[in-house]
Amino acid sequence: MAKHIAIVGAGPGGLACAMLLSGRGYKVDVYEKQPYVGGRTSALKRDGFTFDRGPTFLSMPYILEELFDFVGRKLDDYLDLLKVEPMYELRFEDLVFSPSQDSQETFNHIKTLFPGDEEGYNRFMADTRRKMAALLPVLQNRHGSILDYARWRTLKALPELSLNQSLYEVLDSYFNDERLKLSFTFQSKYLGMSPWECPGAFSILSYMEHEYGVWHPRGGLNQISEAMASVIKEHGGNIYLDTPIQQILTKNKKVYGLQLPNGEERNYDEVVINADFAYAMTELLNKSNLKSYSKEKLDKKKYSCSSFMIYVGLDKQYDQAHHTIVFSKDYKKNVEEITKTKTLSADPSIYIQNPIVTDQSLAPRGQSGLYILAPVPNNFSLLDWENHKIEFRDLIYSIIEERTEFKNLRDHIVFEELLTPDDWQKQHHIYQGATFNLAHNLGQMMYFRPHNKFQSLKNCWLVGGGTHPGSGLPTIFESARITANSIMEHDKKGLVQR
Repeated sequence: MAKHIAIVGAGPGGLACAMLLSGRGYKVDVYEKQPYVGGRTSALKRDGFTFDRGPTFLSMPYILEELFDFVGRKLDDYLDLLKVEPMYELRFEDLVFSPSQDSQETFNHIKTLFPGDEEGYNRFMADTRRKMAALLPVLQNRHGSILDYARWRTLKALPELSLNQSLYEVLDSYFNDERLKLSFTFQSKYLGMSPWECPGAFSILSYMEHEYGVWHPRGGLNQISEAMASVIKEHGGNIYLDTPIQQILTKNKKVYGLQLPNGEERNYDEVVINADFAYAMTELLNKSNLKSYSKEKLDKKKYSCSSFMIYVGLDKQYDQAHHTIVFSKDYKKNVEEITKTKTLSADPSIYIQNPIVTDQSLAPRGQSGLYILAPVPNNFSLLDWENHKIEFRDLIYSIIEERTEFKNLRDHIVFEELLTPDDWQKQHHIYQGATFNLAHNLGQMMYFRPHNKFQSLKNCWLVGGGTHPGSGLPTIFESARITANSIMEHDKKGLVQR
């Protein structure tokens, strides 16, 4: 008889894990508190406009293709992936750099804009290609024992980990121009970290984009979640929306089921937690079983930054880049305000997604929606967002209108929706509003990150950005593969091949 497995949370990690398990004959029930699937990788829809709520581009799509292949499906049957070229527009005070996946084109751009640094680009790509090959086996396998560090795959990767260097220091060895260094280190923001603190191993983040490109699924990244949900249902799995979990039931340090808000209890053989890690530890589990995850101990861990969001519908379209990043005039100061002093910046860096130039399906005819994000401190900052959000929104609009070609933006607003770190915490149950989960410092990676097989409770598993290997969509999909593989390996069901 097939095992009955519950997945708590329909984020991309939970859906991917559910898809893999249901495709191998397990009975799978997914529980989601919201009325939609996807968690942060979901759609915000209003008045004919569609926005991605969180992630806005996909890299390394082959990972997703492998997961669909494993369950007898073709990704192309569910998603129409559109390549974004150039990948993004990086705007500094005095120049604009628009790198391409075409390495020769990027080489030529660098030679023109940053003369003398072009050979550094070729060295970076060659060296990081080797680093990526060494690191992937480490990232794609579980780290449930300290002895995993003695495995050959880990020992082989050690020289590539840049353990004694920050991400910024690694890029400093390739480029002289400060703006070019930032062009290859800003990706640490995907982890909610400073490039001056982020481990040097994460130079693979910018490499991944340059090597595999940047992709947009027609309809938005939310369509990835919808596609996985469809496959789960095709394999007989159930997805219960608008169904929060009151408590994960345990006895003798063993999980045996779930309790719904109405008091109903449902028994399961295994439970996979896809909720935000710290939220799950403090709100969903019996604290007597989790002394090592008390609120006091959780608060001592390091967390990512948060994000201030503006989703704005416009009555016109701008012929500007799909992805634009406006760098703060003093980027290092801005990063320190976010991660160290935890203060609100007077000159924030800003990300703008203008997807209508790639995908006309996302807005009514002749109109467009902009997704605007500014990294800000998480809620350990104690910032009063109710008092600051309007002035901060106005500051963001002023910077965009001054430093980009999105001119007179405020004259064309049909509607807008703001999302502050407080909203991320209260509406989306993200601990302290840390939208990129636990930080990825060396003390919270691999064995020292919460394990895919949760070490504190039997029959309990973790998936998503809060477990190994970490946050970011490709990494979250790998966490689903690791967790599903671990369950299937125990039951001799066969592994999800790479």
